[in-house]
Amino acid sequence: MVTTCIHELPHGIRLHCRVSGEPGQPLLLFLHGFPEGSFIWEDMLEHFGTRWRCVAPDLRGFGHSSQPAGVEHYRAKHLLQDLAALIAIESPGQPAACVVAHDWGGALAWGLANRHPGLMQRLMILNAPHPGAFLRELQHNPVQQAASQYMHFLRRPDAPALLADNGWQRMLGFFRTPESALPDWLTPALQQRYRSHWDLGVHGACHYYGASPLVPPLPDDPASAAALRDLALPPEMLEIEVPTLVLWGDSDPALQPALVEGLAQWVPRLTVRHLAGTSHWVVHEQPEAVRSALSGFLAQPVQ
Repeated sequence: MVTTCIHELPHGIRLHCRVSGEPGQPLLLFLHGFPEGSFIWEDMLEHFGTRWRCVAPDLRGFGHSSQPAGVEHYRAKHLLQDLAALIAIESPGQPAACVVAHDWGGALAWGLANRHPGLMQRLMILNAPHPGAFLRELQHNPVQQAASQYMHFLRRPDAPALLADNGWQRMLGFFRTPESALPDWLTPALQQRYRSHWDLGVHGACHYYGASPLVPPLPDDPASAAALRDLALPPEMLEIEVPTLVLWGDSDPALQPALVEGLAQWVPRLTVRHLAGTSHWVVHEQPEAVRSALSGFLAQPVQ
């Protein structure tokens, strides 16, 4: 059974979590992305809660969790502090058996695995680019540069208000297919669940984009192109030691397939599985594939 709880972290942030399984069981931590919430993982929590302690927080800035006002509160070091504290509360003295993460949750999970590898035994990433690959593609791939231009809109101060206009129609537009239709999985009931989630506030969610240094160059803006060209990430910030499974929807309009190329240089214990015909919303589109992949990954011994 999936229930909810509030974790008050030692540094003053409150995380609203969906949980299943008994405390003390090995921990599975599920991290959502933009513009989602912890509720996207409910079926996974129901399935895996018979054997594992499953925890899915609303990340800082989302839903019922703390939503600090300033963009400075969404720097990576603060968001990773939240996750490290949550693991310490839910799995004291033991690493999480696996961190499963999508989109912005995946960006945080890459960082957590790099800076705190002892907090997890395995990492499973769903359509979330490794920072080294994302920087490479933003610097050199015009297709990825064009696909990421939406990030500039979400960095605007008026983005939250514009997203809320007309019953969140712009926000729902992130889910639209190339044919400009909402996908079948986004039922009216699920649309309303998303609207209720966004009604709690989205300024913090937008601040993830404002706080990130990884943004595409603006067209016809030499200054932004030069800033990105000069950006470099230290090699030690890119290395991932833990066994990592990447499940990648190959029809993601925002994240091009080239983002999974060359990952082995940073992630030596890597497996990549491609989902043909699947877009960015892997958890909604391919729940059986996600469930099966995670079950198999958990069955593998940790070397």
